[in-house]
Amino acid sequence: MILFARLFFLLRRAYRRLIMHLFKRLFDNFGSNSIFHPFDYYSFKNTSIGKDVYIGPGAVMLSSDAKITIGNKVIMGPSVTLITGDHNTSEIGEYMFDIKNKLPENDLPIVIKDDVWIGSGVTILKGITIGTGSIIAAGAIVTRDTPPFSISAGVPAKVLKYRWEGDELKKHIDLIAKKKSKS
Repeated sequence: MILFARLFFLLRRAYRRLIMHLFKRLFDNFGSNSIFHPFDYYSFKNTSIGKDVYIGPGAVMLSSDAKITIGNKVIMGPSVTLITGDHNTSEIGEYMFDIKNKLPENDLPIVIKDDVWIGSGVTILKGITIGTGSIIAAGAIVTRDTPPFSISAGVPAKVLKYRWEGDELKKHIDLIAKKKSKS
């Protein structure tokens, strides 16, 4: 029985990897060594994924017109949601459901810079940029840009502290630059 269970999980994983390999061509851009769960919900044509990205299971990336750009070396926990748009709610005498035209401010891009960790269950709304090296704590709802190397949490997400400051930050940036120049 144990052997059957192991075989089942191996075959399921191989099948998921095969489907991922086929689906990655649907993205606007898809970097090497990146992993996503192909049966989650993506707006493929408007989403660009960098190198060495891991997107946990249960992801939802909704984008009707605006772009979702994910940098390099980004880690996303399970059930992360990115939404680049809103509904137009400004037309008097119309049900919101019936309004088809959008205003320019209804769809805005989401940009996630390099070296970001987004925890489980995070929601990132339209028009947001997550700064390089940032951490977004599990369950946060991000409604404002986050500065580089910040740690944000809460609903709505607020900066709690920074990963490094002063000399430590400079040392980190210098060491990362050296790694980049070697590769």
